[in-house]
Amino acid sequence: MNQSQKVASLLLKEKAVFLRPEDPFTWTSGIKSPVYCDNRLLISSVEAREFIVEAFCENLRPRKLDLVAGTATAGIPWAAWIAMELELPLVYVRSSDKGHGRQNSIEGRTAPGQRTVLIEDLISTGKSSIEAARKLQEAQVEVASVMSIFSYDFQIARDTFQKANLPHSSLSTFEVLANVAYDSRMLDGNALGEVLQWRKGVALT
Repeated sequence: MNQSQKVASLLLKEKAVFLRPEDPFTWTSGIKSPVYCDNRLLISSVEAREFIVEAFCENLRPRKLDLVAGTATAGIPWAAWIAMELELPLVYVRSSDKGHGRQNSIEGRTAPGQRTVLIEDLISTGKSSIEAARKLQEAQVEVASVMSIFSYDFQIARDTFQKANLPHSSLSTFEVLANVAYDSRMLDGNALGEVLQWRKGVALT
């Protein structure tokens, strides 16, 4: 298995990503989905936590970074563990500005010209990631890329990141995970075709 397949296998093992094509989940948006993702479950597993953090760090060690940024709230623990492993400063970006005190949108210390990577747990449409990245850019911090544990790899996300001129990557993607589930006999051939077709056809706005 390559790294992406190993991450997918771990997500399935920990039931952080759950496939149920015969009885779809209903997202908050109302969309019927054969998959449900809750990567927050991973923070309670020492084995999973160590594996995911090391997978992130393997990708980040060659880069020249001045700090690590996480999105509130799900990206914060991962960014913290990564920053500790790479011995880099940590900041996190609020989903909305604090309504009192200094009304910060970024918690922690940044300086103009610093280079960072923004850590997410999940990318769906990419909109929240780009909003967080813009807050860093407004503070004159260069966002080298957005990285997540898992991505649905929707076309709308690809288009949104491209329009924002912001590189992004994920440790694993929906298609990789679906194929790992098939290889592990968690999905049969018909179900694999159904979930892959759903991912290609879903329209998110």
